[in-house]
Amino acid sequence: MSYKIFVINPGSTSTKLAYFEDENKLFETNVFHDAPELEKLGPVSNQLDYRLDLIRKFIDDNGIDLEGVDAIVGRGGANMPVTGGTYEANELLINDNLNAVTGVDHPANLGLPLAAALQERFGGRVFMVDSPKTDEFCDLARVTGVPGIYRTSSTHALNIKGTVRMHCKNNGVRYEDGNYIVCHIDGGMTVSAHDHGRMIDATNNAAGEGPFTPTRTGSLPVSAVVDYWFDNVHRSRIGIDETAFGDPDASVRAAREVLTHNAGLTGHFGTSNSDVIHEMVEAGDPKAVRVWNAMIYNICKSIGEMATVLYGKVDGIVCGGGLLRFSDLQQQIRSRCEWIAPVSFYPGEVEHEAMAAGALRILRGEEQPLEYTGIPVWTGFKDEIE
Repeated sequence: MSYKIFVINPGSTSTKLAYFEDENKLFETNVFHDAPELEKLGPVSNQLDYRLDLIRKFIDDNGIDLEGVDAIVGRGGANMPVTGGTYEANELLINDNLNAVTGVDHPANLGLPLAAALQERFGGRVFMVDSPKTDEFCDLARVTGVPGIYRTSSTHALNIKGTVRMHCKNNGVRYEDGNYIVCHIDGGMTVSAHDHGRMIDATNNAAGEGPFTPTRTGSLPVSAVVDYWFDNVHRSRIGIDETAFGDPDASVRAAREVLTHNAGLTGHFGTSNSDVIHEMVEAGDPKAVRVWNAMIYNICKSIGEMATVLYGKVDGIVCGGGLLRFSDLQQQIRSRCEWIAPVSFYPGEVEHEAMAAGALRILRGEEQPLEYTGIPVWTGFKDEIE
């Protein structure tokens, strides 16, 4: 029996769509959205009807037949933290994404609401696969040196788990039977440790962990951050002679903007365009060579850290993401890390393939769908709560 699967993956100015019959991707496209129109709508949740109308129009204009579709898979977003896997969408999961219950206003939050709206017309089952809020951390990975501050899991889980599953399938082994270090290397980066199918630790790049990237800070010395923020940002934005430091929310928003959008290669070169920066590296520009190689150095250092999480028992280091198009990046990772375990590279992303594969495992009866309860998988250590 052949299964028909439709995939919806909303991004900042477009919604990616893909159609599969079993593992075979029959088409993949972008439905573009006018950025000024999106801006007028405000919060992402207000964009639902606008995006839905354009997707419906695209389906109709291109004669795409979704009648009898078996599954519609929506990209996961800001739902409560869950274990990895495929969830059959219920009303709570759809609403928690639409309302961004974990506070991240990202277009991915519309994946499930869009899927549910199309289900009303075409039928099928609605699924979410490996949400960005996948949390399978071991307890030791959560603890920090400051009581009340915990490390949280917010990663490129969909591409990470999709890439390592693809790697295992290619090599005739089961993901659940081994230990892997898996990296997503692109505008954002995640380096993660996987113990028999569970991502027990990972860098939270948006929170300032791991290697710096084209746009993000990566790990920083905390005391230096405090001094830098006060001297170079807080003072210049608000005024040191004010008795009250203005709007604290605005200050926090400014800090997050620096952390996730204006740092890394952007902070050093004024652009996140890796192709432009790599041309400078190839031309021998000293600063470009130093910063570029330092970024790779920090990727390798994070890989080494994850090896210790797995007690050095690593079956493979699996890397995916767009920056792997640069051969020197691959070469340096291999030369620094292959002593740990064999290194494999899969340039690009496999998000749509991962979403379809997750649904297909359910449709074929290889796995049972998970149920979303709205209760985070981890709510604190009992002895500290009591």
